[in-house]
Amino acid sequence: MPKIPETSLIKSLEEVLELERNALVRGELDRLHHTAPEKEKLIGAINDLDVFGSDELISLQKKVERNQELLNSAAEGIRAVANRMAELRRVRQEFSTYGADGQRSEFAVRHQAKLEKRA
Repeated sequence: MPKIPETSLIKSLEEVLELERNALVRGELDRLHHTAPEKEKLIGAINDLDVFGSDELISLQKKVERNQELLNSAAEGIRAVANRMAELRRVRQEFSTYGADGQRSEFAVRHQAKLEKRA
């Protein structure tokens, strides 16, 4: 049976991991910078205990892996949005088409074109 300090550290880390998971699931990525330092500190403290193979640590490992998958998915989603936004900017700046010969032709889009309303 783990000692009281070990149990306390494990419970604290489980709470932090659950907060992190909730933030990821809800898309509240700005909250992650609050949990990261505490998570690192607790993981470091648990690593210093040299306790391996307990059921509690195996459960913690699974939760860490679950959160890492969520973090990877969030990062992938952010990259997809950034790529889409870049593509939309590119589309606004140029028009491209293919000719009968299969060659691509690009035309700059004028940004200053305005419809003037006269009374």
